[in-house]
Amino acid sequence: MQRLDKFLCDRNIGSRSQVKGCIRQGMVKVNGETVCRPEAKIEEEQDRVEYCGEVLKYQKHAYYMLNKPAGVVSATRDRSCQTVTDLLKETGHVDLFPAGRLDKDTEGLLLMTNDGELAHRLLSPRKHVEKVYYCELELPLSEQDISRLEEGVDIGEGRLTQPAKVEKTGERSIHLAITEGKFHQVKRMLLAVGNRVSYLKRIAMGSLVLDEGLKPGDWRELTEEEIKSLKG
Repeated sequence: MQRLDKFLCDRNIGSRSQVKGCIRQGMVKVNGETVCRPEAKIEEEQDRVEYCGEVLKYQKHAYYMLNKPAGVVSATRDRSCQTVTDLLKETGHVDLFPAGRLDKDTEGLLLMTNDGELAHRLLSPRKHVEKVYYCELELPLSEQDISRLEEGVDIGEGRLTQPAKVEKTGERSIHLAITEGKFHQVKRMLLAVGNRVSYLKRIAMGSLVLDEGLKPGDWRELTEEEIKSLKG
């Protein structure tokens, strides 16, 4: 069973305080009857819940796309810095976590969810889920540098990185696709070929592509198609 106000928050109706106000104003029905108590318990998988005449479907897990801004840490809590979960407080979910990490100064796509099984599948080295980054570099990349990155480079871990894909997008910018997620991996790979990353942004993870309409710090729920594709 679940509190009615939490159920509405989980469906992104509003913040906890906004949802409580809606319930008290008689805007919510459970099994055809108006319920005015936010703390009322419901069977989320069985009861029919309506908000302003719209039936709200139960969804066990939540999935959000976040365009992470620089300066925010990929953690659920931090004593000194703003976290990615702080950015999604308005969702009402208190159990969201980032599926993977981005460095504090790195921007871009981050999947926020409470689906541990999906997160594990996306992050498992055995699954080889591709992550694509837009990188601005201090120096142009030579064809030899590109070949080395694509074959695998030594970043000080005793073995070469897995083969990558490199696409030049400008004189000093590339798209780099990797299937691993080692600490500072993109920066360390470019250092291995004598270069440095001056700006880094993740633009894709598996089938999920960063929504160009999301500004840094903005987020949205994943569509049913996006969720299905990630799970497929």
